[in-house]
This record gives sequence, structure tokens and C-alpha cells, in this order.
Amino acid sequence: MRFRPLIVSSIALALLPLSSPAYADPAPLPTPTVSQTPAEAPSEEPVAEETPVAPPTEPPAEQPAETPQSPEDKVEEGLGVDGGTERAIVELTDPAQHAPVAGQAAAESVDVVLQPQDQPFMVVEGTAEELARLAEDPRVSSIHRDRTYTPAELGPSLSLIGADKAHAADFTGAGQSVAVLDTGIDPDHPWFQGRIVAQACFSAVEPGVESLCPNGATSQTDGDAADATTPACLLDGVNLCDHGSHVAGIAAGTGGVAPGAGIVAVQVFSRINDEGVCGEPACLLAYESSLRQAMEYVSDLSLPQQPLAAVNLSLGGMLAESQCDTWEEAGIFKPIIDGLLAKNIATVVAAGNEYFDGVSFPACVSTAVAVGANDAQDAIADFSNRGPLLDLFAPGVDIESSVPDNTTTVYSGTSMATPHVTGALALMKQASPDVPMADLITKLKETGRPYVYDSYGTQVTTPRLDLAAALTGAAVQPPVAQTPTVPDDTVPDEPDPFESGPSPEPDDPADPDPQPEPEPSTSPVPLPTVTVTVTVTHTASPAAAVCTRGTTAKKLSAAKWAVEIHRSSGTIPDATLTCYLKLISKSSKVFPELTKASSLGKAYRVLKNTKTGKARLDGALLTAWLNWAHGVNGTSAMTAAEKVRQATKPSAAALQKATKNVLKTVK
Repeated sequence: MRFRPLIVSSIALALLPLSSPAYADPAPLPTPTVSQTPAEAPSEEPVAEETPVAPPTEPPAEQPAETPQSPEDKVEEGLGVDGGTERAIVELTDPAQHAPVAGQAAAESVDVVLQPQDQPFMVVEGTAEELARLAEDPRVSSIHRDRTYTPAELGPSLSLIGADKAHAADFTGAGQSVAVLDTGIDPDHPWFQGRIVAQACFSAVEPGVESLCPNGATSQTDGDAADATTPACLLDGVNLCDHGSHVAGIAAGTGGVAPGAGIVAVQVFSRINDEGVCGEPACLLAYESSLRQAMEYVSDLSLPQQPLAAVNLSLGGMLAESQCDTWEEAGIFKPIIDGLLAKNIATVVAAGNEYFDGVSFPACVSTAVAVGANDAQDAIADFSNRGPLLDLFAPGVDIESSVPDNTTTVYSGTSMATPHVTGALALMKQASPDVPMADLITKLKETGRPYVYDSYGTQVTTPRLDLAAALTGAAVQPPVAQTPTVPDDTVPDEPDPFESGPSPEPDDPADPDPQPEPEPSTSPVPLPTVTVTVTVTHTASPAAAVCTRGTTAKKLSAAKWAVEIHRSSGTIPDATLTCYLKLISKSSKVFPELTKASSLGKAYRVLKNTKTGKARLDGALLTAWLNWAHGVNGTSAMTAAEKVRQATKPSAAALQKATKNVLKTVK
């Protein structure tokens, strides 16, 4: 079982047909932008009369026929190259071909696990060879991993953005709705009473993966379909599904930005009961196939009395330093985001919590609204991603909101900043229902308080959400010069270098995973880049630390990382190391798609295994990614090397060269 996590910004959120939105007319819609200038019509000039010319004696040469796509080109690079079965999405040329292609898949011993009605894809499980044979079917346009996404990690924020003044002017989001695609909602919570207008659940299943739909199936659109209080959401008395209720409460709960708006709650996550994937007994991930069904559901939803203003995706995946419209993943997401915008529905996405000059996918899609986090002092949150790809900042530090069991708690993250903007767009649409959504987004950006800061040596200005200026006529606030916030992350000097470090126990053929998992540290220390402020009220719980990149500009070798990871024998806390591995699983296409390294024990074995060329490259890549998570290294060398690792049959020379190039980055 392989996963491609996108996080709930840390969930870790995807979507419609590759070609065009399902609701589109036969004529394709133009790509919506914030401002579009119509192309000028060509000038009409008189054409001089010419004497007719006799046709040529020989017919014009025929245009060469377009070369059909080969079966190999249809299958995503690296899919199943290391053996075992893969869960994959099969894109079809026509939704009507579901039954015949499913029959062909069964004939090839491929398991068909999902056939969404009226959508041009299906989900299967099969080996690389079985998927390759299926790709030979001309009715199949492509086959790629069913990627997964994770929830993003997780007051005074309303007055900071002027929401209190907007509410006083009777702008509460009344007559509008917002959709929250997340981990579900507590339908009985007092913050949501009478305002949940629709619920749905799309939750993938496979061995070790459990549906979170109340009916236990892979989809549900009736009753409390997004209920986040079901037994599947509980682990040892802890609710794993509280993220969605918290996000919905910020956007449109009684104490949220748009307390008059309706809420469409959609559960898109599945429960993963695999410590090798989660790094803990269970976690939540959202599959691309579930997200696509959810986005289709939202796009087709008819709410004439309370039309949708925005869709909230507090999730994210791989990091991007520039717009990602040309990425393979964006070929799925962008047409849906564009289609929603053409319907005057914004898609608002968390930028991510990696302390990175860029954003996570799909916030990097040009027509999405990418949101970073600031604190109550009008400073960029130390964990928040930033840079020219961001559209807005909004409060995301110590935000109190609703969680299951009729209570509230305090969380931090760009997941919390994103619903501030989602709710704000409901207010904007209430105030100007006939203004195109793209123009409303532009107005929010033009009236926001400018944050001025440096990104890669260039001055960048990103507005912070200000509803008072956008809706009540208040003046735009003066710019705030931002100084990067680097928490004290002093780490003791590294231990004396070990050429080999602790060695793993000999492999036992009967037990391929003999090394016991490292025991957690008895004295956990807060993450080095996180300043934890504990806010206690009569209902709220203390704020949780945000998993983010470190800021220690110190590189470690593979041997030293092995020391750090091995049984708490190093100086970096286990909690920080586990956070680093989670960040790597979001950003790398090798971990965990080809090689599992989600737990400290598995990461240790990857670092120590040098038996084959692939293993040596894996160890070099993990070392480089750990240094990146620690706050040093770019990603260019790792990205190039991962393409070699994903190749079906990489040569020994190619593996050796890629390994050397990666190791150069850790010296």
C-alpha cells in the first residue's frame, strides 16, 4: 500500500475530469482570472482582388497522423516499480466505458475498488505488470497513483480582521453558504445549530484503510453523512476527526467570521490503521479519488436560497516555489477550481506550515486563493509558508473554535487561517451578490493590510485580510514591515562523528522488519521552530504545537542522522524527528511511495541500508530530506535524483551518479 500524502494543511485536498468541468457546456469556458481583458478583434482591411490561380496539379501533402500514446506513456512513472500492488486511478476516455473497462481489468486480475457514477475515472489495485496491460486498452487515457492528502496541523482574530465591524454593519454571510471539505463536522454542536444545509462523505477503503462514512461505505449523501463523532473517528478516547469542526467553526460557526452563512460539510478522509504509514497507530488521509468525488458533489450542489460562496481546503501536499499549473496533479485540480470560479465559487487553500518561501499543493494552482497565517500582533506566524505565491494572510495562531462533544479548543496553523478567508468571501458575496467572485477576491487583496517582507532576496508584499476596509469603508491600514521570526532553536553540539553509527540487527528472512521501533523520549522538548503559547479559558484547551521545518543551519551526515534517530541517542527530540518525517512524506515522491520511512525505526533502517544501488540512493535522499526539514538544503538535487529512483529499470551508473549528486548537498 503506497500513499502520496497531501496534508490538511495538515490534511494534508482534488477533483474533476482532466478535460473540463462536468457541468461545462460543449464550448470550453475560458480560464477565469482576477481580471481578463478581451482580446481585440482583428482589424478589417480591404483585400485587393487577385487573379484566380489554377489549383496545383498535385494534391497537398497529407499531415502526418498524430502518434498515439503508447501504453508505457499512460502509466505514471515509478508506479509499482518496487513490486507489490498499487492503488491507482484509471482515467477513461468516456465515463460510459466504466463497465467494459472494469471487465477488462477483472480479466487482467486487477481489483476494481471504486467506480464513481458519471465520472471519467475508476480506482483499481494491481501490480505494475497488471496495470501496464490495462493501459493497453484504448479506452484508458492514463493511470496514476490514488494520492493521499493529510489535514493541516493545527478570539481576538475577528477584531483583528475587522469582522466585528462587518457584523455590526449586518454583513454576516446571510443568504450564502461555504463548503468545508475536511474531516467532517459535529452535527449537534451548538455553534452549527440550524445552519448545516448539506452533508456528504467520500471515504476510500482498502486493506488497513477504514471508511469514515457513518454507513461504513465509500460514500454517503444522506442524513448526517459527515458526522465526526462516529466510532471510526475515535482512538483511545481521542477524536481524530476534530479538525473539520474546528475549521467549519472559524468559517461559519456562531463564533466565526460568517455566523449567518450555511455550511456544507463534506468528509473526505479515511482512517489509516498502519503505524508504518502514520508514524503512530492511526491517522487520517484523504485520497485523490475521494476528493474528486467531493468536488464534483459540491460543484453540482443546488442551493438556490443559500448559494455557495467558497470551498475551504485546509490541506496540502508537495511544496512549490512557483505556480504549479503544469504539474500532473494540477491537470486534475485546476479544471475543477476554474470551473468553480466560473460559477462564482472561490477555492480557498491553506499555504502550508513548513516555514517555506512557497506554498504546498494545491495552493500553488494559480486560480486558487492561497492563505498564510499571521498572529495577533500582525506578524507572520513563524511556521507559515510565505512568498509571492500567497494571496492573503489571515489569523492562524491560537485560534479558538468548535470541536466535537459541544466544546471548543485552541489550534494554530494555516488550516485555521484559511477559513477566515472562506468566511470573509461569504460576507463579500452577501454585500455584492452580482459581482464576479474573481473581483471580490481582488477587492479583499486590494483592501488588506500590506505585509512587506523579503523572500529569496526580493521584497514581497502580501495583504492581510481586513474586512473593515473591504466592507465598511474604513481606510486601508498602513504597511507592516515584517522581520523573519526565528525562534530560539539552539541545538547542542553534535556528538562525535561515527563512521558507521549503531548497526541494525541482522536481517531475518522470516522477519523482514526485525529492528524494534525506537522508544519515545521520556522528556519531550517543543519543536525547535515552534513558540507554544498556552491559552486557557473555561472551554478551550492549550494550543498544540505546529509541525514545521527547523531553522538550524547545520547539516548532518547519514551516520549522524542515524545516531539522532536511533533509540533517542541523539540531541534532537523524538517529537521533532517525527515531525521531520511527516514533512518529508508530504514533499518527497520516494518516501513513502517507494520506500517507507514514516517511523523512526524505518527511517533508521533506510539510513543504514547500503546493500544495493537503490538502497544507497534511498539513504542519500533521506539524509538530504532530513537536512531540508532541519532548515538547510534546497530541493533541486533531491527532485532530480527522485526521478532516477522512480524509473522502472534505472542503471547502476544512473543510481550511482544520482547518489553522488545528492550527497554533495549534505557536505
